[in-house]
Amino acid sequence: MSTANSRGATPGPSARPSALTPPADATKPVRHPDAPAPGELLGAHYEHCFGCGGGQPHGLHLQARAGEGVSITAEFTVKPAHQGAPGLAHGGVLATALDETLGSLNWLLRTIAVTGRLETDFVRPVPVDTVLHLQAEVTAVARRKIYSTAVGRIGGPEGPVAVRANALFIEVQVDHFIDNGRPEEIQAAMADPDQIRRARAFEVNP
Repeated sequence: MSTANSRGATPGPSARPSALTPPADATKPVRHPDAPAPGELLGAHYEHCFGCGGGQPHGLHLQARAGEGVSITAEFTVKPAHQGAPGLAHGGVLATALDETLGSLNWLLRTIAVTGRLETDFVRPVPVDTVLHLQAEVTAVARRKIYSTAVGRIGGPEGPVAVRANALFIEVQVDHFIDNGRPEEIQAAMADPDQIRRARAFEVNP
């Protein structure tokens, strides 16, 4: 067994800088001038998105609203289809809700981005039929990297914390979706005559 760490010769994993820590040259996020106004409902970015799309019968149907600066609020109601343990939300579903909320922030930057890393803390159980109130904001930007954080509460927007997350999103070009998505869905989305819906379908990949 190696004793290098106990002698201080080799730093362990905890000594490495976190991938979610913005570098020293990171800048404050800037809300795009064409971003939705504070209080405006963002709507689904893609009809068949599991997180926000209305075309998914068992999806989260998460609804997000633009906040001040580069922040949003969102809500989703835990349904029986979202269970893990009896009567409680599945942890993966809660992580999806956080990821969807964090991904929606990029619409305020008008940047196409994908999730690079997501770290989630599960603080307390979330029962079925509970409304999860989410708040998220972008904290820093460093070239193609977007750093953000989110928290989910139960019992109201100021209620006890149930889940929280920190995330790193990476800016990409639209080719990321066109080159990697299934052709049928890509062609259908690109053929949408609504210019805004067409753009939003390729907005983010949580």
